[in-house]
Amino acid sequence: MREISCKLLVIGAGPGGYVCAIRAGQLGVDTVIVDPAPPGGTCLNVGCIPSKALIHAAEDFHRLHALTPGITATGTVDLAQVMAWKNGIVTRLTGGVQGLLRKAGARLITGTATLRDGKTARVATPEGEVLVRAEAVVLATGSEPVELRTLPFGGKVISSTEALALAEIPARLAVIGGGYIGLELGTAFAKLGAQVTVVEAAPRILPQYDDALTRPVLARLSALGVRVLTGARAGGLSPRGALRIATDDWAEEIEADRILVTAGRRPRSAAAGIPGLDLDMEGAFLRIDAQCRTSMKGVYAIGDVTGEPMLAHRAMAQGEMVAEIVAGLPRAWDKRAIPAVCFTDPEIVSVGQAPGDGTLTGLFPFAANGKAMTEAREDGFLRITARPDTHEVLGIQAVGAGVAELAAGFALAIEMGARLEDITGTIHAHPTRGEALHEACLRALGHALHI
Repeated sequence: MREISCKLLVIGAGPGGYVCAIRAGQLGVDTVIVDPAPPGGTCLNVGCIPSKALIHAAEDFHRLHALTPGITATGTVDLAQVMAWKNGIVTRLTGGVQGLLRKAGARLITGTATLRDGKTARVATPEGEVLVRAEAVVLATGSEPVELRTLPFGGKVISSTEALALAEIPARLAVIGGGYIGLELGTAFAKLGAQVTVVEAAPRILPQYDDALTRPVLARLSALGVRVLTGARAGGLSPRGALRIATDDWAEEIEADRILVTAGRRPRSAAAGIPGLDLDMEGAFLRIDAQCRTSMKGVYAIGDVTGEPMLAHRAMAQGEMVAEIVAGLPRAWDKRAIPAVCFTDPEIVSVGQAPGDGTLTGLFPFAANGKAMTEAREDGFLRITARPDTHEVLGIQAVGAGVAELAAGFALAIEMGARLEDITGTIHAHPTRGEALHEACLRALGHALHI
């Protein structure tokens, strides 16, 4: 067995892992990163990036049939060609990550790691086993789709991974789960021509967001012909292959060519021999401190395996921080807010605190925004929450077409401790959707101009 030594071993090359390895390499830390799949993890290979490509393609096709008055067009969908284009984007990005790792001096090993203890791991590679000895280890094993006992994956029952590799558009698609993954993909396939039914056990879709933010999404789903069943439980398949669903009051069977199960994701905390380390846990997640240290000295954990929010950008920030800690720099987790973006139609962005008792709130509807009018997408609004005494911004939320691109500005305002007056004193370009932030702040201060 070949043996290699390094200062830092990163297990998992997803967004958190590869960022950690790149930053560690930049700082002169001898780094090895291991993953059986191409670098980028779920997000780049079978999640964030390919799903956004599919969403974009679906929107392009949908707009051919819902264009500005006076413009007509026709078109067809070759899903195989769309998927090939999507795969090309993934290949470019995974190749780019490999190049960045090489440039930083980090060694990438394609294989499956199994920890022997907190400083050594066996890696099964196509060329044979490699024993890696390290001074520090970062666990970045990520997460995986939750499988339902009554609907195990296989045949017509698929996860988001298989949904992003379909060669044909299913005529009838049932989506189990009305969270962001199910609604993003369900909306995309509805725009591509599928008859979509969403089954959600909670009383409403996107239960992590407040009702005001989700109402425009629900209205848009209805306009797209998507049937949404809330308070409904998915059972197994009937003898003829139909999906059984039930509420407290009724039951029915839904005919579906594909059944997409998006019932959440679970951490891979049992992967890579992690249980053998006997680390402290918080439920199914690894317990970490403000520096992403686990209960074992020299072992760190980042990303989805450490808990909510299970977001790629959180993992990236953690990975960068841990690399600098291993390099001897003074770092700790001091993020005030982590943006959450739902790429439904319309999109939802939430950063920081939602409105509550004792907070100051300003809301501006996109129906009063010139740019939204010119795009024929006036649904939604932007809302800001602040302290009533100091006017410090506590949270910003928005629902509307294209609002995902405003997320960075929202997070920046909160991270820098901006006050409402700081934002109103900033000249916002016209005509843009970003003007809604200026107007919402003016409204919170009691002197709105355009509403």
